[in-house]
Amino acid sequence: MAKEIVLTGITTSGTPHLGNYVGAIRPAIATSLQANVESYFFLADYHALIKCQDPERVKQSRLEIAATWLACGLDPEKVTFYRQSDIPEVAELNWLLTCVTAKGLMNRAHAYKAAVDINVEAEQDSDFGVNMGLFCYPVLMAADILAFNAHKVPVGRDQIQHIEMARDIAGRFNHIFKDNFVLPEAVVDEDTPLLKGLDGRKMSKSYNNTIPLFEGEKKLKKAINKINTNLLEPGEPKDPNDSTVFDIYSAFATPEQKEEMRQKFLDGIAWGEAKKELFALVNNELAEAREKYQTLMANPQRIEDILQAGAVRARTRAKLIVTSARQAMGLVSFS
Repeated sequence: MAKEIVLTGITTSGTPHLGNYVGAIRPAIATSLQANVESYFFLADYHALIKCQDPERVKQSRLEIAATWLACGLDPEKVTFYRQSDIPEVAELNWLLTCVTAKGLMNRAHAYKAAVDINVEAEQDSDFGVNMGLFCYPVLMAADILAFNAHKVPVGRDQIQHIEMARDIAGRFNHIFKDNFVLPEAVVDEDTPLLKGLDGRKMSKSYNNTIPLFEGEKKLKKAINKINTNLLEPGEPKDPNDSTVFDIYSAFATPEQKEEMRQKFLDGIAWGEAKKELFALVNNELAEAREKYQTLMANPQRIEDILQAGAVRARTRAKLIVTSARQAMGLVSFS
């Protein structure tokens, strides 16, 4: 029985934080261990260029994110792990797909519409500050997926539209030429928690409310101690269903630990003690991975070797699919 192709992209525009670990890294690695799955993981460094024109930041982020995934247990022997920019077939397919993609479809993309709305509200030209990378982002994402004919693409809810667009683009290509592409499906894990940040909003670099993943015990403890709480005193019952401390604790706890902490909240545990127990739980899970991360960051050549080996495997599959698309469109040898 053929394995199911599952593809995951990681945008290289920042340093991973605790929310990334719980919401994306940990569940994706768990999925990659399933016997019926063939997993492709890539560093989406072309995508990073849409918003980040700082070469050093892009370079450093690629290294940090690659080291993070490997330290957290991504096994390059069991998955194909590569950089998007090392796969020229993706860039080529991006153009082939652009030539069958309706502009009207791109006009409806959420990110583009949001940028236009901001400009209109500010009484600017509707396309002020919008580059073609942002406008055509969904086509590049479709190329990432269709270059490997991935069956499933795990995404957050905000990315579902892009998978639907990839299906539309693939379907149009198949209709005009021949059935070359699998229609991918978005996979949204409703059970994966979305962590709140220090201020109670969704943990996000844009809110500057993140908890660091591998920046050391001291910074982890300091960040946890900054989590917003109410003014309830020790001994006063606290609502576990309205607490960032409890939410993060739950994301790392066993069912038994979660219920024990829930009772402690109802019994009036002090906020300082709750944060102390949260730090101990999180730090215990991350300690081994943090050590691996530091070792990898000190040996970037090791990371480079892994990514290059992954690129060789990735290109083997992508070449077959893109060559078939080229031939379907008439880009064939005369001999």
